[in-house]
Amino acid sequence: MDTADCPRTESETTPLIPEGASKRSKTPLPKFQMGIILVLQLVEPMTSMSIFPYINQLIRNLGITGGDDAAVGYYAGIIESLFFVAQALMVLRWSRLSDRIGRKPVLAIGLLGTCISMLCFGLSTTFWSLVVSRCICGALNGNIGVLRTTMAELTDSTNMAQGSALLQVFWRVGTFVGPLIGGMLARPQDNWPRLFAHAFWSKYPYFLPCAACACIVVSAYVMLLFFEETLSTKRRSKLISTSFGVPSGADIEDREMLAQKSMAVTPMRSLLTPTIVIPIANFALLAFLDISLRTLMPLFFSMPMHLGGLGFSPSSIGSWLALLGIADCVLQALFFAKIVNWLGPKRLFCMAVSCFPPVMLVFPIVSWLVHTRGFVDHAITFLLLGQLVLTLIWSMAFGARHNETDLSSQVTDFITATVFMFITASAPAKNVLGAINGLGQTSASVARAIGPALATSLFAFSKEHNLLNGNAVFVVLIVLASVLRWLGSQLPDELQDRDE
Repeated sequence: MDTADCPRTESETTPLIPEGASKRSKTPLPKFQMGIILVLQLVEPMTSMSIFPYINQLIRNLGITGGDDAAVGYYAGIIESLFFVAQALMVLRWSRLSDRIGRKPVLAIGLLGTCISMLCFGLSTTFWSLVVSRCICGALNGNIGVLRTTMAELTDSTNMAQGSALLQVFWRVGTFVGPLIGGMLARPQDNWPRLFAHAFWSKYPYFLPCAACACIVVSAYVMLLFFEETLSTKRRSKLISTSFGVPSGADIEDREMLAQKSMAVTPMRSLLTPTIVIPIANFALLAFLDISLRTLMPLFFSMPMHLGGLGFSPSSIGSWLALLGIADCVLQALFFAKIVNWLGPKRLFCMAVSCFPPVMLVFPIVSWLVHTRGFVDHAITFLLLGQLVLTLIWSMAFGARHNETDLSSQVTDFITATVFMFITASAPAKNVLGAINGLGQTSASVARAIGPALATSLFAFSKEHNLLNGNAVFVVLIVLASVLRWLGSQLPDELQDRDE
């Protein structure tokens, strides 16, 4: 907007509104629609992370490692990766399909797939049944990309940041609710022998946390029934105004429908521009390192002390992962806005990814101390708490704040996802948000598919063959973190608002 059109304030000391800043008042978020989306957002991290506290013990119980505890990482990594392999193959197709048939049907299919796969996982007694259940979950679940597209359609440039912030908050809630469910409810006969005395719980000791997650998914599915479709071509046309020459809602819907149909079949090759590819590359490598860290943590915690691990039980692992998630939520709610206001999105991203190498260095230091002392003492606990703090800073790479200034010079601050906002802002048109988010999520899913299997297998290989004293995996991940730091420097210095 030309600054000449803006009225001057009476005070000469009033700060000028930055060029390009939004001058519209914030549009209220649709609370009911948003509430449903946020519950659906909680489901994916909750179900995927609920298996982390007990997956390594489950592998040992299956007996497929032949008693070799160091080899557990190979099989655990395969199971954790297969979900993302199947998701990577299908998520873009689900996102593109949602551009044609609507967001709601795709979300419903994803919830059903998650529910069925969790129940199958809890009833699995062989390695291959675990494999099949995780593949079902990944193949049918395209919700993570569709949810962000739905959020973009529910918001405009004045409230997109606030909506994205809420998505991140509920994602973080899922990251600590899932491990709590998995850690506390696994092997219920050990914790509540009288209540779970039936032989069923002895045969299926990990069914209870899976069933609990499935019940939450069913609740989310019931809520989805009341959700109103956000895809313009599937919404019922509503009359906006037919008087004073203002076009009717049907006319607007017709124009949107033509544009939506045109862009829904846009070749993906035309979207592969540097503006879009650079944020997606950052997202992919960030996702790879993040999932590698989150799979190495429970593996390291559960590994016996004589192999350099901590020998924690599933409940202890679940509690520790939940503590990380809770601390992350507190940071997001109380301190995050000030940090982002101080640093800005790009600088925060670069600072956050710089914390990954010291996070990795804590693992070999703790391993050496455990091997030397033979038990977990206060020094080791202090190091783990320090690692938790560094991990919290690392997690801020997924989030940042976007500022908006209104005509009253009041600043409204929102927390939003840094990488996701870079990706959304890179879309050439609102009509291809589904394709752009699907492309970004596909790249992240490929990275997450490689991450667990590569990280845990390299961890196991390092331990078995004593590569760099068993620490080769950490060196490799530190090198990749350096690459991410360079990629982060290539992001645009400022985010551009997405207009309606």
